[in-house]
Amino acid sequence: MSVFTHLVAELGRLLEPVLAQSATAAAIVLFTVLVRLALHPLSRAAFRGATPAAGCLPLLLQLPVFFVMYQAFSSAEVGGKTNELLGHRLFAAPLGARWTEAMGEGGPFGAQGLVFLGLFAAIAVVAAWSAVRGRRSAAAVAAAAAASTAGPKKPAGRGAPQGRAGVKGAGAKAGAGAKAGVGVMAEVSAEQQEVMRKLGGVLPLLSFGTLITAAVVPLAAGLYLLTTTAWSVAERAWLQYRKERAERAVEERLEQAA
Repeated sequence: MSVFTHLVAELGRLLEPVLAQSATAAAIVLFTVLVRLALHPLSRAAFRGATPAAGCLPLLLQLPVFFVMYQAFSSAEVGGKTNELLGHRLFAAPLGARWTEAMGEGGPFGAQGLVFLGLFAAIAVVAAWSAVRGRRSAAAVAAAAAASTAGPKKPAGRGAPQGRAGVKGAGAKAGAGAKAGVGVMAEVSAEQQEVMRKLGGVLPLLSFGTLITAAVVPLAAGLYLLTTTAWSVAERAWLQYRKERAERAVEERLEQAA
């Protein structure tokens, strides 16, 4: 934990000329971004699995980091020395303060309370964004899987044309497969698809649980939660965009070849 404390403190000192008393809070955000960058290859690999639970491994690997963050802003001493991080603030609220403590310092609309309300509002926006994207993604995957498994299969004609028309037909079929982009989803049973559809609708709602966690942990840990949750949603949106762009490029090449 002393290594983490030293790293955040050094980052805070680098940012202090620009951000003054909020430099340590910015250092926590920067530290979180560095952690997520290190985990990005795992997140990308998990996304390729095309399941609603994609990203669970990076989430689990962050638990030790979150625990260290929690301890660093909950302990008065670190390594036998006074914890210097506890004296730092985000605007009017100490980074080691909790929501309940802010309630005793002017209520929800006091100087500290407003900082927590801003944090909660930002987390709620990210959670809502995650829930909307999660539901849309689950619905799209379920619809594509149902279409690919329920579509009628026509027997190949004995006198099928070969030339340019044959190539065009093959290209259209390949383009349709790329557009579906469901891979393994097309091979699973209807029961498995239903389970995955339900999970896809429920898992995004878990993001709202971050609000409850942020209300009981130190403000610094709440900043970590906000940053890593926002990163997760933005990362999946970017990966989905790249996937769809690659699929469109494949379709265009097939159409040009036809």
